[in-house]
Amino acid sequence: MMLDPQTFLAILAMAVATAATRIGGLVLFSFLTLDRRQKRAMEAIPPAVLMAVVAPTALATGPAETIAAAVTALAALRLPLLAATALGVATVAVLRAMGL
Repeated sequence: MMLDPQTFLAILAMAVATAATRIGGLVLFSFLTLDRRQKRAMEAIPPAVLMAVVAPTALATGPAETIAAAVTALAALRLPLLAATALGVATVAVLRAMGL
């Protein structure tokens, strides 16, 4: 399989832009001092992004996906993002196996 040079350059540019954005955020935050309220607001961003990505698909498919999205949302309030995601995946797998 041959990779078109323009496609390769586009992928490379996207990778550089993604890395620069992430590193830029880390550098920016190293200069900021956040109070408790601002830190809590920043901690709420990953679960909110997860739900913004998952919700349209979950609500447009079937009941198993919708229930799993709700379980994931509730889990994201207390658990780390990876654990909440794993719980949501497990929930949808079990519900699909049950025939929902």
